Amino acid sequence: MASAETIRVEVVYARPNVQRLIALDVVPGTTMMQAVEQSGVLAEFPEINLAKIPMGIFSKQEVSPATRVLEPGDRVELYRPLEVDPKETRKRRAERAKLNRQKAAT
Repeated sequence: MASAETIRVEVVYARPNVQRLIALDVVPGTTMMQAVEQSGVLAEFPEINLAKIPMGIFSKQEVSPATRVLEPGDRVELYRPLEVDPKETRKRRAERAKLNRQKAAT
């Protein structure tokens, strides 16, 4: 629980097989970057390059995480690159559905 001198925020990172949500109390004036550093997520996921990884708050990407000051309840999200092109995924799914329909019709 956040005290009168702190605010509660969350830091979130996800791999395909592991998701991590870290709740922490920070002092008012803490930036997104500072919260990520304080959360311990960098030690848990060493592949994160803090200088390059895109970040956002509640699915809205932030251009300047080093200067964006957090508000109570903010969820800092670390965005990893996509491993598969979404268009390719939709195409594969449509092909599988077509094959399944053909099998069901026979």
